[in-house]
Amino acid sequence: MRFSIVRAILFKELRETLRDRRTLFMTLGLPVLLYPLVILAFTRIAESGEDAIAADQSVVAVWGALPAPVDAALTESADLALQPWGEAPAEVREGLPAGRFERRDPQGAEPAAGQTAGPAASSPAGPLRRSRGGNRETEPENPVLAAARAAVASREVQAVIVAWPDTAPAFAQGDAVPLTVYYDSVRRESSVAHDRVATALRDARDRIVDERQRARNLPGGFAEGLTVHTRNTSSAERRSGQLLGSLLPYILLTLSVLGGMYAAIDLTAGEKERGTMQTLLCAPITSAEIVLAKFLTVWLLSLLSLVANLVSLSLTVSRLLPADLPGVGATNLVLALAVLLPVTLTSSALFLACASFARDFRDGQTMLTPVYMAVALPAGVVALPTIELNAWTAFVPIVNVTLLVKALFLREASAELIFLTLLSACMYAAVAIAGAVHVFHRETVLVGEKTSMRTVFERGARAGGTPNAGFALTAFAVLLVVQFYGSLSLRNLPIHWLLVTLQYGGFLLPTLGMLALLGFDARRTLGLRRPPVIALLSAVALGLSAWLFAGGVVARLLPPPESLTRAMERFIQLGDQPMPLWVVWLVIGITPAICEELFFRGLVFSGLRRLGVWPAVLGSALLFALAHASIYRLMPTFILGVVLGVLRWRSGSVVPGMVMHAINNGLIGTLAQRPDLAAWFGMQGASGTMPWGPVLAGTAVMIGALGVLRLIAPAAGDDPPAGAYDTSAAPSRP
Repeated sequence: MRFSIVRAILFKELRETLRDRRTLFMTLGLPVLLYPLVILAFTRIAESGEDAIAADQSVVAVWGALPAPVDAALTESADLALQPWGEAPAEVREGLPAGRFERRDPQGAEPAAGQTAGPAASSPAGPLRRSRGGNRETEPENPVLAAARAAVASREVQAVIVAWPDTAPAFAQGDAVPLTVYYDSVRRESSVAHDRVATALRDARDRIVDERQRARNLPGGFAEGLTVHTRNTSSAERRSGQLLGSLLPYILLTLSVLGGMYAAIDLTAGEKERGTMQTLLCAPITSAEIVLAKFLTVWLLSLLSLVANLVSLSLTVSRLLPADLPGVGATNLVLALAVLLPVTLTSSALFLACASFARDFRDGQTMLTPVYMAVALPAGVVALPTIELNAWTAFVPIVNVTLLVKALFLREASAELIFLTLLSACMYAAVAIAGAVHVFHRETVLVGEKTSMRTVFERGARAGGTPNAGFALTAFAVLLVVQFYGSLSLRNLPIHWLLVTLQYGGFLLPTLGMLALLGFDARRTLGLRRPPVIALLSAVALGLSAWLFAGGVVARLLPPPESLTRAMERFIQLGDQPMPLWVVWLVIGITPAICEELFFRGLVFSGLRRLGVWPAVLGSALLFALAHASIYRLMPTFILGVVLGVLRWRSGSVVPGMVMHAINNGLIGTLAQRPDLAAWFGMQGASGTMPWGPVLAGTAVMIGALGVLRLIAPAAGDDPPAGAYDTSAAPSRP
């Protein structure tokens, strides 16, 4: 690859593209002019799942003792499920009845006395009206507010009703009963619970007022019955994030992608129309250099459009948001830019590949309009309040990134979901780029001959070939998505059956199927050779020692959270009940050793081997680590993958890696099933911290075994032979 050529073509393409007024307008002018119109015309956020929310009961925590009429009204409501002291911390559970916490008046509200103690409960609108003196939902920070905010954020309850210590005396004296309702206006379920509680409390108030009106000589306040303070636990930042997260990701993605679409049409169909594509193909440059330069041009223009959209958006929204809500901060802008980068990579490669089939600019617009709609429309789900970033949506293309931006604005994105979303987004980008490179190897497409997209998917393998890097990445992306959604769909199965199903159905069968369908040489692709005896002995030593280094050294440097540690220990134990050791070794040790090694150190390693030895070793190890879908397990799994890759390289066979993999996993599973053996090592369970003595001993054995591998000459059979599998039937360019 001659980067001087790439740089020259890049500058040439940028100059020609920026001279085009249509491209400049779509990239820079459109966002500046369109944003104010779009935001002013945008009405309400589309609602989805309202029927499901309406059918479910709202779980409401009750902290304190409610008067009998109030408790009866809430209990009789079919829409409410009361939880006495639900999600209440010990501090509140003990301190509230003892009178350690006092009711706080809202900031900016009138004094809490008599009929002005809270929202105007006597009004027909109910107990949730705000006063003219200020926002009665804004309460100074205090322990009860913090506890209620945490309870609602846990999603175990949708609202919290607090009956203060003076509730019972006030009711007995015929005065207004002080209650406080905490909810989160950002969450739709909490807002619905708030409305249901308000309705039930209005019924209770009416009962109390009717009862008091039958009596005589009652003190003031009997006509009010209840004093209910409504508190919104959502901070101003989260309320602003709800509004911004429901609008901005969709607008940002659609308009930034639009700028790259027209650039892709101009650089492919436009050049065919001008007759400059043929001139470029006649130059002494390769197809890879052409596609890289054009791709960088389209991507840079998409990135420029994204930055312009962000700047225009921040200025426009800051003028339109209410005064009490913060605008688009610099942190949110940077995060949105970073998260949307993989989408611009994917869309740029996709547009460039599809536009290559167009014969002129008009044909390119016709072809790419449905592609643009297919990219833009899924992003619209971000406006639906019941669609959130979770384990199911983290791998949905386009949707996952827009939901991640929304979650970042709401400050609800967990590290695991961020990792999975960016992993899947980068994976789709890599597949799209590989597809664009594949298309640009078809000169019949580039010169403008009449052809169909079906030619891209024609089988181009020759018997005896091996896969290339693009095919390896595509296969990994497909299998990763299959594994991920398969694990979610089969999660009700026992853990051992789930593992066996995913390993054989998600790794082994697809690998063998691709070999048979595409005519790869199974022996060379999978490394099915007899390994040297010294390689097998080294594999045994590495299986006994590598886990000590990965678990003892790396886990100390990058300790995982306790929740993940407990989940992993239960996973390794294959459930809550002890399993026979032979089942543990079969499910945890032997099955992954066969299925995962044939895919990662077989098909993937052979495909990446075309890029060189260390790209194959490190690349297969990285994909192996990413397949475990955990940011906390990334580094230990990557280190084990590197060792397995070195075994594959030096031995020329996948068998030593299977041996090491089986021993490594089997020992960890044995320690999980045998706590006495783990205690002998000084561990508290299989996932506990290993003492330094065994760690240093295992590290020394691992280094020695890797040194022994250097005595083995690398297998020459792993080098990709001339005429091996290429993704196109056409001969490669000079």
